[in-house]
Amino acid sequence: MKVISIVGARPNFIKLAPLSKEIRKHFDEIIIHTGQHYDYEMDRIFFDQLGIPEPDYHLGVGSGTHGYQTGEMVKRIEEALLKEKPDVVVVFGDTNSTLAGALAAVKLHVPVAHVEAGLRSYDKRIPEEVNRVLVDHCSDLLFCPTERSVENLKKEGIVKGVYLTGDVMVDAINQNIRIAEKRSRILKELDLKSKDYFLATVHRAENTDNPERLRSIVEALCDIENLVFPCHPRTEKFLRKYGLWEKVEKSITVIKPVGYLDMLVLEKNARKVITDSGGVQKEVYIFKVPCVTLRETTEWVETVEDGWNVLVGADKEKIAKAVNEFEPQRENYGYRFGNGKASEKMTLILSKLEKQL
Repeated sequence: MKVISIVGARPNFIKLAPLSKEIRKHFDEIIIHTGQHYDYEMDRIFFDQLGIPEPDYHLGVGSGTHGYQTGEMVKRIEEALLKEKPDVVVVFGDTNSTLAGALAAVKLHVPVAHVEAGLRSYDKRIPEEVNRVLVDHCSDLLFCPTERSVENLKKEGIVKGVYLTGDVMVDAINQNIRIAEKRSRILKELDLKSKDYFLATVHRAENTDNPERLRSIVEALCDIENLVFPCHPRTEKFLRKYGLWEKVEKSITVIKPVGYLDMLVLEKNARKVITDSGGVQKEVYIFKVPCVTLRETTEWVETVEDGWNVLVGADKEKIAKAVNEFEPQRENYGYRFGNGKASEKMTLILSKLEKQL
């Protein structure tokens, strides 16, 4: 059976790494990289560190508006699918690359498998929410990380092809945290002590593209002592555009985006993490690190229900209060993302599909 895995952005690469290893034990895999992320720190470093095979296709789409980017991806992915004639296409998460891959495949009547299906924040102002809903309704195999994601799909009438597999990012963490702790020098390089610093990431358009929200977040972050801020390229662009870059550089330890291994170490050893990233919310939950989320909604509702994550939006006072006062109730920790065997379960399900072809 020929499997095509379609990726394009940092979260896709992390999910691909453990699943690709399993897929290649049983099937032929071809990797299509759309080029949605292309800076070394957001792209190449993940292939290097996680041992992901070199992409068979690199489409080089690059950045642009959502419509342009997604449209270009659909066109170029379709060309590759027509040439390769895969038996199934695997897409990951909720990026524009995910949506483009699913659309190109379903138009050619190629079965689609969606890794991380069923997530919902119920806020369609967020582009990722639109992507994940559309991809789920295009997909033939829906690999759900949690029981809630299965229930979300059921509410929308999707019950066929739905599987509770656990979260593939647990697989990735289990496979890489020991390697990260041996190889990473990030704490030493930044002169950081475990549980003595805060970590922040900001990259979502709802925060970066809105000057009022970004200014409020920056004012809150600049009041936090010993804060490390790996700065996404698009975030830096808007910080400069809105005249906030100098203030940030003066008050915060700003570093370039880091690779997966360094990020795992930074997350695990942080006192608290302030973020608008879905993946980071989940990773720090797995590490039992308190999370302050710069959004009004989240697709990872389980982390909030367990009391390890608090939603504060872009409100300066709420951010400050959470950073200073929020403490999880450790007895409530539910560990609801599976046992680290998601990749094996997904590959077994793909094997059943092969018998039907």
